[in-house]
Amino acid sequence: MNSEDRSPSYAKNSLTLAGAVMLGTGVMIGAGIFALTGQMAELSGPLFPIAFLSAAIVVLFSAYSYVKMSASHPSAGGIAMYLHKAYGDTLPTAFNALLMYFSMVIAQSFLARTFGAYTLQLFDVPDNSIWVPVLGVALLIAAFLINLSKNQIIEAVASFIGILKLAGIVLFGAVGIWLAEDVTADFTQSEPRASWEGFLAATALGILAFKGFTTITNSGSELTDPHKNVGRAILISIALCVVIYALVGFAVASNLSIDQIIETKNYSLAAAARPALGDLGLWFTVILAMAATAGGIIASIFAVSRMLAMLTQMRLVAHSHFGMPGSIQKHTLVYTVVLGIVLTAFFDLTRIAALGIIFYLIMDIAVHWGILRYLRKEIGANAMVLTSAILLDLIVLGGFVWVKLGSDITVIGVALGAMAVIFVSEAIFLKHRKSEGHQ
Repeated sequence: MNSEDRSPSYAKNSLTLAGAVMLGTGVMIGAGIFALTGQMAELSGPLFPIAFLSAAIVVLFSAYSYVKMSASHPSAGGIAMYLHKAYGDTLPTAFNALLMYFSMVIAQSFLARTFGAYTLQLFDVPDNSIWVPVLGVALLIAAFLINLSKNQIIEAVASFIGILKLAGIVLFGAVGIWLAEDVTADFTQSEPRASWEGFLAATALGILAFKGFTTITNSGSELTDPHKNVGRAILISIALCVVIYALVGFAVASNLSIDQIIETKNYSLAAAARPALGDLGLWFTVILAMAATAGGIIASIFAVSRMLAMLTQMRLVAHSHFGMPGSIQKHTLVYTVVLGIVLTAFFDLTRIAALGIIFYLIMDIAVHWGILRYLRKEIGANAMVLTSAILLDLIVLGGFVWVKLGSDITVIGVALGAMAVIFVSEAIFLKHRKSEGHQ
């Protein structure tokens, strides 16, 4: 009989407030600035810098629930634990927690392909080359190996990359605006047409640029003074990103036309650097993007593998060791990276982003509703703020789905199909678990 202890273990007080902020901003900035700028411009035209700010408003309402929950119930399970507190050992908990899990895995794939697209700009290779997924997969494997290390090493790597990235992006934005011939973005350009539904869809994508703050909730069992510091780390991360996104958004809009931003949507910051700074600027931006996406993946894998381990520990998802040694936490690390590799290999950036935001917003609405319906008085949450958060999520999700129904109905079908599979699989598993409990 194998007596090996496979239960997840968490090193209490092994993560500092600064480390949590670096982990959060690592995911947020990696996804938001380097790959979403062009996609948002494609949807909202010259209003894309405003769409970033619109997304920040939605996220601030959303963050309220997570800050209040983290103050009362800090945990390595993060959102999974929040859902469990609201809905208990039920299908809504498992279904919505898995939506969050898959949205985070999708975010890793998004970062991995962004890494590949930017890296190839150093060699004048098109961003539709097979080398994009190859480089992305290689980065995922490297991040997996780093995540096998101790928390202190992960924090040190994430913090070093985070500081380098923050300084580099601020420098890019400041120099880009300073050297631009016109330091204002032209919001009057008529092409592409900026429609209300396009602006809402761009706002939804912009939320992807901020949703990395949720990874901080998974550090509750390891962060120093988690009742205070989880919420602090969330708010600090969002504030930093609002300033940086505004700065860089206007820098890009000042150096490239909307058509140019859309044409280079998978590497628009690198394209914007060339007019302002020449080849040196291109190299600087690409290396910065490589560091940012690498740091984002390391941070994301750290958080999402812990979330799945917590779901396993709560017996809300099925788990198999597949003959692997070690703890459940190590197993979920493997599963997370393998899923990320598959998505990186077979999906492009636009569809990866679409799936991620649909899954995330549905889960986010479930968190707000669960707190409003079941936990509001316990944690002292404001009903008006929770209701506003739900309405804002519904509005931007509706706009995004409407646009995709007209431009890429396939991705909506894939999202609905994936959610149906998750729902049915979890219903069967939970029913089987319940029947086992009665035997």
